[in-house]
Amino acid sequence: MTPEHAPSPTAPVASQGMSRLNPSALALADAARVLTRLVGVGGKAVTEAMLRTDIDAGAPTNADGSVNLVHYAAWLVKDMAARSGSGGAGGD
Repeated sequence: MTPEHAPSPTAPVASQGMSRLNPSALALADAARVLTRLVGVGGKAVTEAMLRTDIDAGAPTNADGSVNLVHYAAWLVKDMAARSGSGGAGGD
């Protein structure tokens, strides 16, 4: 496993007083927390159960089960495009 795909540490980083999060390898609980903060403006929380449902539907995960936020976001866009019938990104 390469360092950029190592899971986010759960122990606090002494110099910062908080956990460091690796957006390319987040545990589901961390991913849910980050996504809730990013999209939770409308008041709807992203839960681990929601992420597990997406993973069961084909959302990508790393070999250790962690989530890469960029890959997950790309999967969401592709999934939304497929559901809307547009078939994906591209020019007209």
